[in-house]
Amino acid sequence: MKRLKVLIMGAAGRDFHNFNTYYRDNKRYEVSAFTATQIPNISSRSYPPELSGTLYPKGIPIYPEENLAQLVKEHGINQVVFAYSDIDHEYVMHRASIVIAAGADFLLLGSESTMFDSIKPVIAVCAVRTGSGKSPTTRRICTILRARGKKIVVVRHPMPYGELRKQAVQRFATLEDLEKHECTIEEREEYEPLIDSGIVVYAGVDYKAILHKAEQEADVIVWDGGNNDLPFIRPSLHIVVSDARRPGHEVRFHPGEANFRMADVIIINKIENVHDQSVQTIIKNKSYANSRTRTIYARMTQFVDKPQLLKEKTRALIVEDGPTLTHGGLSTGAAIYHS
Repeated sequence: MKRLKVLIMGAAGRDFHNFNTYYRDNKRYEVSAFTATQIPNISSRSYPPELSGTLYPKGIPIYPEENLAQLVKEHGINQVVFAYSDIDHEYVMHRASIVIAAGADFLLLGSESTMFDSIKPVIAVCAVRTGSGKSPTTRRICTILRARGKKIVVVRHPMPYGELRKQAVQRFATLEDLEKHECTIEEREEYEPLIDSGIVVYAGVDYKAILHKAEQEADVIVWDGGNNDLPFIRPSLHIVVSDARRPGHEVRFHPGEANFRMADVIIINKIENVHDQSVQTIIKNKSYANSRTRTIYARMTQFVDKPQLLKEKTRALIVEDGPTLTHGGLSTGAAIYHS
C-alpha cells in the first residue's frame, strides 16, 4: 500500500505530540515535514531521529509556515494536519483554504486519537484562551489535594524551545533542574512556583514516556495545559478556565471551544471589575455548548508578598505575561489591570 504523505502544521508542541501518538510508527503514513510558527528559531531545524522512530532514520525537517502551499506541492502532500492552539476559527479556515487550493486534504485530529490513558487519576486544567488563569488554578488544586495527603505530580504542556533530543523527558524537582535543562524565562515562570512548593513537574517532548515516569511517583496527576490546547492525557476530571475579560472567546477560538464543550467544570475567572453582562455572555454560551457542566465563579486577586519593599517608592516596573498580550487578545494583563 502506498503511504499517504503528511505535513503537520505546528508550533513545537501539539504537532510533535500528534506525530508521536498517531503517526510515529504508523506505516500507513509518511510524515514529510513539519511547519512552524509562533516559536522563534524552531523552523529550519528538524525533529530528530532519536524521537522520530525507525520509519524516519534521518529525522523530519521543519520549515516556516509561510512556505505552506509551496511545500504541499513540492512534496506531493496528501494530508495537512493543523496542530497548534489559541487560533481563531477564521484563521484556521484560512489555512484550510490554502491547503485545499494547493491540492491536499486539511485535517484536525480529535481527542480519541491523541490522548493517552493513565493508570492514575488525572485532573486536567485547560482554558478557552491563553492567560485565562490556568497556572493559579493548577497551584490551588495541588494545594487542596496535598492537604488531603495525596502526592501530586504536575505534567506540563510542552515548551521544547531547546535541543529536542535532550528534552524527550524532563523532570523538575529543584531549582537546579531548571539550570540543568537550560530553561527559558517562560518555562521558569511556569515551573518555579510549583517547585518552590515541593511539587515535581514533568515536561518535554515524548509524553508517553513522560506519563510512564510520572505515574511511578504520583497518587494524582495534574495536567497543566498550555495556551488553550486539549489535554494530552485523558482526564478523570476536566477543568476549563474561561476569562470574564474576554466574553465570547470561549466559542470563537480553536481548540478552546472544544475544551469548553468537553469540560466537566467551567471556571468563569476574573469576575472582579467586569460588567455582569460579560459573565452572562459566558453563561449563555455555556447553556447551549455545555449545559450539563458545573460552573465556578472565581476572582484572581493580586497581592504583593513583600509590600514593605514598596514603601515610599515612586516608580514600579510592571512585567506582564507575554502570550496573554502577544496572541491572547488583551491589551493589558494582570499586572497593569490590577495596579
